[in-house]
Amino acid sequence: MRSIPTITKNLLIINILAFAAYYVLTFRNIDLNDILGLHFFLASDFKIYQMLTYMFMHGGLEHLFFNMFALWMFGCVVENIWGPKKFLFYYIFCGIGAGLVQELAQYVQYSMEGLAAYDSVMSTDGIKVPMDSYLNLWTTVGASGAIYAILLAFGMSFPEERIFIFPLPIPIKAKWFITIYIAIEVFTAFFTTSNVAHFAHLGGMLFGFLLIKYWRRHPENSYFGNDSGSPIIEKLRKNWEKHTGKNASGNEASGNPDWDYNARQKASEEEIDRILDKIRKNGYASLTKEEKQKLFDSSNKH
Repeated sequence: MRSIPTITKNLLIINILAFAAYYVLTFRNIDLNDILGLHFFLASDFKIYQMLTYMFMHGGLEHLFFNMFALWMFGCVVENIWGPKKFLFYYIFCGIGAGLVQELAQYVQYSMEGLAAYDSVMSTDGIKVPMDSYLNLWTTVGASGAIYAILLAFGMSFPEERIFIFPLPIPIKAKWFITIYIAIEVFTAFFTTSNVAHFAHLGGMLFGFLLIKYWRRHPENSYFGNDSGSPIIEKLRKNWEKHTGKNASGNEASGNPDWDYNARQKASEEEIDRILDKIRKNGYASLTKEEKQKLFDSSNKH
């Protein structure tokens, strides 16, 4: 766990602990998924805090495993490049966005079926279920919306990166991997019936796409300070201005530069630029161990 960045590691721990708590409390007849899961907003059990808590609950061990595996696999890379603050904001923002889209999809279903006109519904067993109890069954749990947003972030950051996806025998570029996933989710959401919250998955990716586009168009309003999606350049820029007395355009700023130190700083900045260009062209996995270390060391300088 030492090599896992802070936010990704803590998210893994919280999700696992939440699932353990859910499992233990079932022996006391307490359904934690019912309490913390996201209910339909017209149901009596809906609480606003569920928009946040639902993404830390899971419906089973398999559900938890695949979400956490994807979080570890892709979250480590995205967080290392973006930094912890940006990554956490993105994760929570997209998770809430996924919940909002799921709520909208449920409301469309509620309206199309005309449920507002009925006091009860008939179950498949022929039992009359009060409408309030029926709507409380519309509960969403899982980190999938936020996880799908991380997959999208990886694909948009490293579109040419090749990854292995079971059961495909050959690696596939990240951009095609994301495109296939979106196509599958759209098809299953509109043309199949299941208990899987496909609209939440699409919602997480939609909010992730919009947020990444916004950050790229307005880097001054994001945590990373430039279009590459990394906090490294912004930190290096500040260090450069501080120690050289010049801003990024080469104009005089303030202070008396130490030219030997400045030369080392310039060489370091050029090396980081080269590494970032390599990531953009060939993907994060193309870096050597030394290059990765230089990247992380530079991102931690203050």
